[in-house]
Amino acid sequence: MPIINSIADIHEEITAWRRDFHAHPELLYEVHRTAGKIAELLESFGVDEVATGIGRTGVVGVIHGRPGGRTIGLRADMDALPITEATGLEHASTNKGLMHACGHDGHSAMLLGAAKHLAQTRNFDGTVAVIFQPAEEGGAGGLAMAEDGLFERFGIEAVYGMHNLPGLPEGAFATCPGAIMASADEFEIAIVGEGGHAAWPHLAVDPVLVAGHMITALQAIVARNIDPLSSAVLSITRMEAGSAYNVIASEARLSGTVRTLDPAGRDLVEERMGAVVENIAKAFGASAKLDFRRGYPVTVNHPDHIRLAGEIASEIVGADKVDTAMTPMMGGEDFAFMLERRPGAYVFIGNGETSGLHTDTYDFNDEIIPVGVSYMVRLAEVATALTTSK
Repeated sequence: MPIINSIADIHEEITAWRRDFHAHPELLYEVHRTAGKIAELLESFGVDEVATGIGRTGVVGVIHGRPGGRTIGLRADMDALPITEATGLEHASTNKGLMHACGHDGHSAMLLGAAKHLAQTRNFDGTVAVIFQPAEEGGAGGLAMAEDGLFERFGIEAVYGMHNLPGLPEGAFATCPGAIMASADEFEIAIVGEGGHAAWPHLAVDPVLVAGHMITALQAIVARNIDPLSSAVLSITRMEAGSAYNVIASEARLSGTVRTLDPAGRDLVEERMGAVVENIAKAFGASAKLDFRRGYPVTVNHPDHIRLAGEIASEIVGADKVDTAMTPMMGGEDFAFMLERRPGAYVFIGNGETSGLHTDTYDFNDEIIPVGVSYMVRLAEVATALTTSK
């Protein structure tokens, strides 16, 4: 089954929504204009219920099909990034310093297109909840919606998400069972030594030297404590100390991020970091404290739902354009919070050879809209008819 004809017919309309969102980007939970327009459009489509303010500014539209079946959720993110756009496009951002540099404008527009089609056709058994989420970019909006009763209130039994991916051929799909995106944690290390004159280092305890040894030792956690067949990243991205060339500082700070693909590896890295930080500082006569802050968990796809997603994608674009065994990515995604609570699947759709995500020259590829919308619609029609959630 190729692109659904009636969806191709509204391609231009969906593109207009997308470009309007792109021109008016909003950050984190402050997506009031975006959420308001989405709610208005859902009302105009004749969906059965439109709920706003879920997880602060999230929107949910409920569409009932034929009696029977089950309730599934389709999720898109709405928020933008604090980036100054440099595309020069006619639909470029009109909000200074803000930009849709990750394609959430396209995700929301495609889900709106799916909602319009599903509300018009009702060609499915059960119920579809279309979920528009705020604050994916570091604000854990998925968690906020879940904790606000998203799944219980609307009876959602399975949930599905999709994200565009530059570099993946236009309109192709890629996903995998199990871990597909890494946990995303951050840390700060405060090192306290004893300051002094740089000409008499023996009278001081140099926290910069301590920091240097810590940087080297922390890398050994991934090299020597993590199974070589597993994946982990420990990146120290910032170091702060001192203010003059001839003064040994009394304090230094390190900060960075940790990414892992399984909970056990995540626990191990945190435990080993604590031991390394404490004992290296002690060895030099200094003291240090690790502040390890857990962020998004590992995004874990459920095998049966990935199998279904692959089958639907293959219907739309052909099996040769669907990879269901992609290599997982070390980036983070807060759809993970939803997949912790309900089974489901997260897939990538190819944006083609465009600028990368989170760059000031990125733009969502409007040519993939009919593919993405057709995938969502067919997924909803099939997934609602399934009798079990695994």
